[in-house]
Amino acid sequence: MGEMVGPTQMSSYQHIYEQWQQDPENFWVEAAGQISWDKSWDKVLCSEDAPLYRWFKGAKTNTCFNALDRHVEAGHGERTALIYDSAMTGTVQKLTYRELTDQAARFAGVLKSFGVEKGTRVLIYMPMIPQSVVAMMACARIGAVHAVVFGGFAAKELSKRIDDAEPKVIVSATCGLEPGRVIAYKPLLDEALQMSGSDAKSIIVSRPECSAEMKEGRDFDWHDLMVEAEPVPCVSLEATDPLYILYTSGTTGTPKGIVRDNGGHMVAMHWSMKNVYDMDPGDVFWAASDIGWVVGHSYIVYAPLIKGCTTVLYEGKPVGTPDAGAFWRVISDHKVKALFVAPTAIRAIKREDPDAEFLKKYDLSHFNILFLAGERADPDTVKWAEGILDVPVIDHWWQTETAWTICGNFMGIEHLPVKYGSSSKPSPGFDVRVLSDEGEEVAPGELGNIVVKEPLPPGSMLTVWQDDPRCINTYFREFEGYYLTGDAGHKDEDGYLYIMGRTDDVINVAGHRLSTGAMEEVLATIPEVAECAVVGVTDELKGQQPYGFLVLKSGSARSNDEIIADAIARVRQEIGAVASFKNAVVVTRLPKTRSGKILRRVMASIAAKEDYKQPATLDDPAILTEIELALFP
Repeated sequence: MGEMVGPTQMSSYQHIYEQWQQDPENFWVEAAGQISWDKSWDKVLCSEDAPLYRWFKGAKTNTCFNALDRHVEAGHGERTALIYDSAMTGTVQKLTYRELTDQAARFAGVLKSFGVEKGTRVLIYMPMIPQSVVAMMACARIGAVHAVVFGGFAAKELSKRIDDAEPKVIVSATCGLEPGRVIAYKPLLDEALQMSGSDAKSIIVSRPECSAEMKEGRDFDWHDLMVEAEPVPCVSLEATDPLYILYTSGTTGTPKGIVRDNGGHMVAMHWSMKNVYDMDPGDVFWAASDIGWVVGHSYIVYAPLIKGCTTVLYEGKPVGTPDAGAFWRVISDHKVKALFVAPTAIRAIKREDPDAEFLKKYDLSHFNILFLAGERADPDTVKWAEGILDVPVIDHWWQTETAWTICGNFMGIEHLPVKYGSSSKPSPGFDVRVLSDEGEEVAPGELGNIVVKEPLPPGSMLTVWQDDPRCINTYFREFEGYYLTGDAGHKDEDGYLYIMGRTDDVINVAGHRLSTGAMEEVLATIPEVAECAVVGVTDELKGQQPYGFLVLKSGSARSNDEIIADAIARVRQEIGAVASFKNAVVVTRLPKTRSGKILRRVMASIAAKEDYKQPATLDDPAILTEIELALFP
């Protein structure tokens, strides 16, 4: 079905947000007009099981059809759907919408031959290669529920996800590639299967960098199966049927499987591509994330394809593959219009190439906007990126649970004035409030718990996989009628939202609630500081004491002691003596997850000499030893 130009493209942000407020259901009905449905809904918003609402109940549709087949049927089969760019292997492969549709249909046939049908779970444990996208689309095509686990995840964590999802088939590859090393996936998968006792069959993509031992009757070769495969058509599914499970770390140690639907998810994905990211069919969009994270699900795979864009699947890093110009090369080579990346990637580029010398080698004339999300975008990083790229740099904020933007700057509607440190204003669908611990709305500028008034909009989670009570207890119990984001922050007089960190990152120093994010903003202004983190360390006297960790740019003239003294003085001056900021240490790097989030809780435990568990998502365990040695030489 063709693209319809809605009234949204002529209006201001305020007008559209008010349209949603005045008639929320009709707002989403209009947006749903952009999606192909096999049958219309009986009810737009079903609140029978509130707070676990359902959108477009009774409607029938298929996500793979909307992402692939319908573009082919509309005459766009030769448009490029996917650009696979591997900096690790030096290869580029392009797949048209017709080719990707054919491969998804064939692999769906493979899955059916293994007894996979509507509702069957398929676990995908894959590197950033085209087959990963094909596998996701094939599942969506026949109504199988995919659970993508970040490739190379530890066997124990993988086994927990196998236990929870109970997949019939696991799709994997012989290995993933990191700068300077090959990570063999198959031994990790074998170990995880043994730990879980699962009888799942596995389909393995063989990569030339690494072979794998195949177990007769259990392990099958992707290529061999695809040669024999019969393509199958899309299955008509309920809008409320699950599309996928995506695990996010749970506080109990048991992973939380966030469940996404088909109908509401597609409506939100399609709406966001134009209104949030200003992308039109045929435009090239690049989300430099991994399919193992929600950004990869939403904005490498589903949203760009549903919209009819070209999406970039990049296997590589921002630096070191081969240098700090890697991102600029990809943008230049593929005429990328917008890039979406975590601030940590931009900080890595800035640290390696502070004067952006590599940028001069490339033509970025097609490049329009840089989007940042996944963690707080500190003002320093935003200003640096604005300065070198000369395009809007947009911070926006959302979560695995929501699948798309809670607060942002709606580039397809109106470019709102940027306020550094703020992720701007709420999306239509999200009524964002800031509450005190007692549940009262706080005054502008005052720190509190960020919540969203029920119901959550289309695209948001259905529940936690097979555990409604856990979903309600985790997200809806604390403040009646509100979804708890777990983030802390404040709104200003203009309604701009400032995320100051997870609720855990608000520390209590002698009865004063202080944001570690605000202290990090101050430390980031020190010229020598490339990156920093502040954590609250348990203190008998004051409850908690802030502790600063500084990563310096190479070749700084001042000594570490001078820089630390400067850091302490600046926090005292900007935030006040109440912050009691007396401790800072220089480290070579910060411990992070593979998606770039800083592991502040672990750093706090090390500083307090408390026992801690090494997180499964930790990028490099050696960093923890470095932190210990820096703190306790």
